[in-house]
Amino acid sequence: MEKRYFISSLKNSIEEFGSAVRKHWGIESTHWFLDVVFKEDARRVRKDNGSQNLALLKRMALNILRKDTTEPKYSLKSKRFASSMDNDYLEQVLIKNFI
Repeated sequence: MEKRYFISSLKNSIEEFGSAVRKHWGIESTHWFLDVVFKEDARRVRKDNGSQNLALLKRMALNILRKDTTEPKYSLKSKRFASSMDNDYLEQVLIKNFI
């Protein structure tokens, strides 16, 4: 059993606080996947709307790869690599998500 203590000025119930913490870590989890799988922190796109456009495309690609349920199960990094190397696999993943 683990105990964690938080200091907060919130006057809400414990359930609402717990829900807010879980939502925050859900967002952090997505950011971690984007950084590890797509190396988002290493990108240096800064001109005009390029960074926003690229971020949107990476999130779309992440969601598509997450929906892939082919067997055997592969990591998101492996799925990304496989889809870049094998057009048949890429087509299979896209068809499953858009039909």
